[in-house]
Amino acid sequence: MALSCKHPHLFNHIRTFVNVKVKWVQDPYLDNAVLKEKDLKQTISLRNQIISSPSKSLSIYTASQLKASLNLPTTTTKFVDKYHCVFSQFQPGPGLPPVVKLTPLALSLHKEEMAVHNSPINREDTVQRLARLLMLAGMSKLPLYVIEKLKWDMGLPHDYVTTLLAEYPDYFDVCVVEDPSSGKELLALELVSWKKELSVSEIEKRAISLGYSGDKRRHDIAFPIFLPKGFDLEKRVKTWVENWQKLPYVSPYEDAFHLDSNSDQAEKWTVAILHELLSLFVSKKTERDNLLCFGECLGLALRFKKALVHHPGIFYISNKIRTQTVVLREAYRKDFLVKNHPLVGMRYWYINLMNKT
Repeated sequence: MALSCKHPHLFNHIRTFVNVKVKWVQDPYLDNAVLKEKDLKQTISLRNQIISSPSKSLSIYTASQLKASLNLPTTTTKFVDKYHCVFSQFQPGPGLPPVVKLTPLALSLHKEEMAVHNSPINREDTVQRLARLLMLAGMSKLPLYVIEKLKWDMGLPHDYVTTLLAEYPDYFDVCVVEDPSSGKELLALELVSWKKELSVSEIEKRAISLGYSGDKRRHDIAFPIFLPKGFDLEKRVKTWVENWQKLPYVSPYEDAFHLDSNSDQAEKWTVAILHELLSLFVSKKTERDNLLCFGECLGLALRFKKALVHHPGIFYISNKIRTQTVVLREAYRKDFLVKNHPLVGMRYWYINLMNKT
């Protein structure tokens, strides 16, 4: 898609943000939003393995073999014992190895979660967000390993390939792409056709709701900025941010690779992609490595790294839970999401169950 511009001097704006180090300041509320989900993804992943088994149970030996792939923080036995309200062990017979299964409460929660996944409203929402994810990729194709990395953040069902994609042939197709680094063929997910009605970013929707339209909207869209208490930008950084916010907004669904990659305008487009990507996630956050993996597919990994550091009022990087997690600041008030997705509500119930003594 060619990007038309009535103000070329603005779109070719040179980079003015040079050699300025923006300090990182801890945000205890957003750190807590991340900490609350400690071991949650691993718990759900182990649950999925148990549910996928024909007997709805796994021997402890089999479960132990999954420790690395599930990224468990300790041995499987210790993990199962720690979250005894989610998992239970039993001896199927004399001399046989212990078996782990879900507790009645966990099984009940799983059924409720499946009802959320299968509800028509949520299925349509999931399909549209997945389509927009592919549209953000520009070429409308993403290797399946990238989808797998983002599956948790997107709120996709565990078995989404067979239970979701197959039912939307007018949206998705599985194809083969070549890995540019290795030359090997990879399975990828392809958007069958561009969905113009979906190519409006969340921040554009907000601007439209305020009455902006046409080219005027490009110049009036600024990113919401939320800085934590005690955080003060240097004067020259503050001035740069104010001028940068006044640059035209370029939709993340538009091709803006013609812009000078070192320009402020190109950085605003990069921030627009990151902002929209995080907006597509059910909890408006993800591991930094996941963003960079997506960025590599677009050839924007280095730009992603710089943008995340340059804009602490838009993105927060938490160092909790043995990783770095990028949080979209505007999506949270203190440590709570402003708008809860139904799946996030289900995850909170799991957290409650995990924390029961």
